[in-house]
Amino acid sequence: MATLALFGTDDLTVPGSLEEAVEHGEVFTREWVVELILDLVGYTPDRDLAALRLVEPACGAGAFLVPVARRLGLSCRAHGRPLTDAINAIRGFDLLNRHVLDARDALREELSRQGWKETAIEAVLHTWVRKGDYLLQGYRDDNPADFVVGNPPYVRIEDVPDDRMAAYRDACVTMGGRADLYIGFYETALRGLRPGGRLGFICADRWMRNQYGRRLRQLISDRYSMDLVLTMHDVDAFHEQVSAYPAVTVISKKAQGGAVVADTTRAFDASAAGDFLSWVHRNDETGAEEAAYQAARLPHWFSGGDSWPAASPARLALLEDLGERFGQLENPSSRTRVGIGVATGADKVFLTDDAELVEPDRLLPMAMVRDTVSGHIDWSGTYLVNPWSAQGDLVDLAHYPRMSAYLRKHGSVLKKRYVATKQPTRWYKTIDKVDHALLRTPKLLFPDMKLSIHPVLDEGNLYPHHNLYYIVSDTWDLSVLGGLLLSKVAQAFVEAYAVKMRGGTLRFQAQYLRRIRVPDPAQITPEDAEALSRAFRNRDVEAATQAALRVYGLTELPD
Repeated sequence: MATLALFGTDDLTVPGSLEEAVEHGEVFTREWVVELILDLVGYTPDRDLAALRLVEPACGAGAFLVPVARRLGLSCRAHGRPLTDAINAIRGFDLLNRHVLDARDALREELSRQGWKETAIEAVLHTWVRKGDYLLQGYRDDNPADFVVGNPPYVRIEDVPDDRMAAYRDACVTMGGRADLYIGFYETALRGLRPGGRLGFICADRWMRNQYGRRLRQLISDRYSMDLVLTMHDVDAFHEQVSAYPAVTVISKKAQGGAVVADTTRAFDASAAGDFLSWVHRNDETGAEEAAYQAARLPHWFSGGDSWPAASPARLALLEDLGERFGQLENPSSRTRVGIGVATGADKVFLTDDAELVEPDRLLPMAMVRDTVSGHIDWSGTYLVNPWSAQGDLVDLAHYPRMSAYLRKHGSVLKKRYVATKQPTRWYKTIDKVDHALLRTPKLLFPDMKLSIHPVLDEGNLYPHHNLYYIVSDTWDLSVLGGLLLSKVAQAFVEAYAVKMRGGTLRFQAQYLRRIRVPDPAQITPEDAEALSRAFRNRDVEAATQAALRVYGLTELPD
């Protein structure tokens, strides 16, 4: 286990490269944003704040701590407390000594302005702000926090020395893969909350969808409540211009309850923040649509470690509602399955349009992306040189001299593949086995990359290539399901979860198709089933959408 004996005092030694990275990653939050976060977590002067504990993990020059101290001072006056009663009410950390000194100076000025005596001010300052590495010393079972607020530093893992990064990964189990440092700040803050405690961060929101955020998403889903997400991508929230895709998140240490999701425009400022806060606290409206923001209330947040959706608040509310009322597309009870076509590792060898190349029973007719462009199967004549038997074993090449000669001719290419280096005696296998039953099974095919969802029916004549995903089902009429999946309702699910490529192209991968919610096919009326099937046959997206809205019990699809 990597350990660093360095915390707890002002003598903490910070490696020069990390100090430079922290300085480069300094992004200071505007005061009105800080005030909004404090209000959202409930750190308000009407409460006896001296009896509570607030932690700021990376305090910088005091952007958060000064408004915190202002509220704490007002609370002490209101509750008849001396300032020294609040000596343990604040704990601010920072790696850089100059930040610690700057924060203390800013706090000294604020407390003096409030009229507190110098002796009381000096008594609290050195306890409130200390030089320290929050990721390695911030979480303490015996001294949990009621609030953790702040703007975690924007430091990439490449800029952190290896030994320090190893210590961070040991301390923060959610920092897997290429997780940036702020993932560790979330974990440490959450683990340091007392029951009912609240975290309020403004931070990049990519962890909600990227692979490196999976462990953090799972931790939150298992143990905490995602109370609020306020996306602020276009808002002037910082004193410097940054491309950080920030969002305010409020997370509580309690069972998941209702959640607020909101998005903002460039017009979102201090005044709009006040309006938004009033809307949140009124709790009498399910949605809001203003010039500066859109917001919606969800009955609860999205669960699990899989990617959380990204969409407008109204659309997220819709997806949450559909998730409550309908089951997932891939469903054992309906015997509906999503899969991907065969990967070979050497398409130039295994794929051919020569129907005489090898023995006829070793050629498997393949569905390619180009065969699906029209919305119907237009087979281009591509075959797979198939090394698999119907029983799922590799065939003996001695029984197929023409295929043997052909594959051995390309042996140098095939044997360099990773799958072949792992099993040298099986050098002529494709990466995936061929499921011969799939060939004759009717299925819906989906190109991997497309601007819009594009289901195409194969009646059971072709085997899909690995750039195609497929859906098979024992209970669905596939033309009815095809109409449902052609609709903009199905598109909304994929848009919310899928990776979006340059130019708006979506990746229609299995994990995103599985997130689509669908009704029980037995509950669809014959009239709606016929409408969906007809829309699918005619490739009529609008007709499919209108029928889908009826099936889902919706009147419209919000933007």
